[in-house]
Amino acid sequence: MYRFFRKIKANVIRWHQFTRHRDAAFLSLHREVVICTLSVATLLSAAPKTARAQEAQQISQDTGTREVDTDEVTVTASRVALPLGQAARLVRVMTAADIADCPAQSVQDLLKYAASVDVRQRGIFGIQTDISINGGTHDQMVILLNGVNVSSPHTGHLSADLPLALDDIDRIEILEGAASRIFGSSAFSGAINIVTKASSAAGNAPAGRHVSAGLTAGSAGTAGADLRLAASGDMVRQSVSSGYVRSDGALPHSDFRKWRGFWQGRAAWRETTLAWQLGLSGADYGANTFYSGAWPDQYEENRRYIASVSAKTSGAVQWTPTAYAIRSLDHYQLVRGVSPWQENYHMTDVYGLSVNAETAWRLGRTAVGADFRSEAILSTALGRPMQPSEYVDIRHSNRLYTRRDSRTGISYYLEHDIVLSHWTVSAGVTAILNTALDHRFRFCPGIDASWRPGTGRVRLFAAWNTARRMPTFTELYYHSPTQEGNVGLKPEKTGEWTLGGRWHSAAFDGTVKAFVRRQTDMIDWIVPADSVEVHGPSYSTLHAAAFLMDNKGFNLEARMFPHVWLGGKWPIRRISLDYTYIHQTRMDREAVYVSNYGFHALRHKLSVAADVSLPAGLTLQLRCRWQDRIGSYAAYDLDTVVTNAAGYESHPAAGLCDYKPFAAVGLKLQWTSGRVVCYLEGENLTDSQQVDIGNVPLPGRQWISGLRIGF
Repeated sequence: MYRFFRKIKANVIRWHQFTRHRDAAFLSLHREVVICTLSVATLLSAAPKTARAQEAQQISQDTGTREVDTDEVTVTASRVALPLGQAARLVRVMTAADIADCPAQSVQDLLKYAASVDVRQRGIFGIQTDISINGGTHDQMVILLNGVNVSSPHTGHLSADLPLALDDIDRIEILEGAASRIFGSSAFSGAINIVTKASSAAGNAPAGRHVSAGLTAGSAGTAGADLRLAASGDMVRQSVSSGYVRSDGALPHSDFRKWRGFWQGRAAWRETTLAWQLGLSGADYGANTFYSGAWPDQYEENRRYIASVSAKTSGAVQWTPTAYAIRSLDHYQLVRGVSPWQENYHMTDVYGLSVNAETAWRLGRTAVGADFRSEAILSTALGRPMQPSEYVDIRHSNRLYTRRDSRTGISYYLEHDIVLSHWTVSAGVTAILNTALDHRFRFCPGIDASWRPGTGRVRLFAAWNTARRMPTFTELYYHSPTQEGNVGLKPEKTGEWTLGGRWHSAAFDGTVKAFVRRQTDMIDWIVPADSVEVHGPSYSTLHAAAFLMDNKGFNLEARMFPHVWLGGKWPIRRISLDYTYIHQTRMDREAVYVSNYGFHALRHKLSVAADVSLPAGLTLQLRCRWQDRIGSYAAYDLDTVVTNAAGYESHPAAGLCDYKPFAAVGLKLQWTSGRVVCYLEGENLTDSQQVDIGNVPLPGRQWISGLRIGF
């Protein structure tokens, strides 16, 4: 450990002695550190990271924060805050440098390059994208923004609508597997935590103001602009960003407009740190057969408002209270411009309050706390009917909200972590109550363990965890010509076993993980086989139903840094290889004609990437992805038009179509000179035919160019 220090001003510490002990991590202090007596030679001998460590010392022009070894970053892998290198659970971290290198324009685009993440896209710029982990569905995972659960109880289709730009993000943490004891209900197959720069505890930006602006233009009439302002002082750092993008759409009925604004900040004084965020986002877009191939010209409008504030104290007991509020507005038309037939309005309100207390003592670190989360919806289609006297006016419309539902979740948790020189063990339990069921508590226990033999380059992991998930309001209540909800659905339940290992060094970083997940009462939208026998193959109404299912699989990830052993002038900076295999087995006997989500995991996903440094400030990033999806979808005859009883035209079903494997190639060519960055991104360069979700073909070859200037 560091032996002693002298305090020279608020939140600044001057170290006078240094040792190599692994627990002496700067980031664990969450404070600014001034190193006054250490030479470069001393640092290299104490923690030899060679050329990769020297690169990590480059300062970001946008925020002034330093890139650090990810093993020293505190991650949300448990209720107790631990550096990644000591965590008992395997967590994938995408750093700001990884994000800058990817040919991506949205968080959704970024995540498709993660081995265990399945990103089912319906267009570009993240419009209506479903995200899942290791064979789960988009409703079975939690998305967090700086630790705040922003997942939508309306439907997981809308959970990833976020108000931030890629330049706002410090890192993305991907936690795979059941995680209800950490994040409460809904963390069924995993969690994704997005940590922004101004809210990150890692690093401190130098005092001053930083401004960056960007322009984007590309295929299909795509154009956008964004602006980011960041300011840092001795005690406060904050940033404001905004952006707008529009496109004619690469396919019919896929035009869109998106806008957003995001304010985030962090302030520290004495023994308390305060963090806040306020975001708004909106999108209007052609929904291009999103919910049924029978109706190609669908339309949707989304608005989302997110606000949260949290604090953290220091001392013998560290308290972390958090409060947040989220409002989501949704307007959907099955046939664009036709009202009111199959036109739905929804307003969802989520309020949450949590308190976490953490303390260290002779036997380890213990965390206890409670979470309160209220979820409510007003709708024209979802929820229980209201009395006419209770109807609520819909703003900017002549319609009324005629249905509503609400529920409250309360969780209490207890966790204890033991961190030894070669071992970390994390065990805990969460008691979950939801008023939509009854007033009984259900328990979700779990235990994680990691072993770090020798120098700590090798880490082995083992875990057993459980989870529960409440059905969304859409799964319970939605009714249309294409979908039929089920108010009798029970919460999904799962138990998951995982084994894995990681090798981490300056030149190579590799992980391997295997998992087995047993799911009961698993919810999916299906067409029962007996319905097809009665009505024929043209019958395609999807019903929300529950099943038993096993998911099994493994992930392999490898990162190689050739310049570390071949010299700093070697042009290839990084080579990545990721592979995921998943096998699904239904454990019940009900015959299913077709499934919409749950039985469509990626059987194979292979991603290969290379980052190359070129002369004259140029860099090149290449990304290749190949995937093979399980299952089939109900195809539609787009050349035939039929008229339904309401007088509206649609296309009839035309049997089943198997998902076909496809490959996607992308690149990013970037030129950097001082504070000016120009780039050209290409996606699906081979112009291959791709279908990620039934009846929604992905665009062909796409190009996006951009310019960013910092001040």
